[in-house]
Amino acid sequence: MKELKFTIEINASKEKVWQTLWQDETFREWADIIDPGTYMVGELKEGNEVQYISAENGYGVTSLVEKLVENEFLLLRHSADTQEVGTKEREKQWTGSEESYTLTENNGVTTLTVVFGVPPELEEYFNINYPKALEKVKELGEG
Repeated sequence: MKELKFTIEINASKEKVWQTLWQDETFREWADIIDPGTYMVGELKEGNEVQYISAENGYGVTSLVEKLVENEFLLLRHSADTQEVGTKEREKQWTGSEESYTLTENNGVTTLTVVFGVPPELEEYFNINYPKALEKVKELGEG
């Protein structure tokens, strides 16, 4: 896995940015840029498993919510790669990698930092598309 890190400043409170990241409607808007039709199944709660699934191809990943501090930090550990809308396991492209979201606020400006491991063959794709997704988070959060 190759570790990638992206940071963006958003003119909104960390509570607003958190909601933008994880509320179903806005999550679908920014995640769609990375993988069209992506949605989340499950509740973001420490110890829970959630699934991120692409409506376009049915592929996804099951992730353990390893650590969650609301409005500040989320650590996901990808525990299984799935297909057929999360019902069947597939080759282990993402399994074992981590994904974290850190939000810090200073004078009404939130810095969002996302760090995650990607399979080497997807590094270029994510370097191009993840900044676009974060720009969408910024647009939605500031809107």
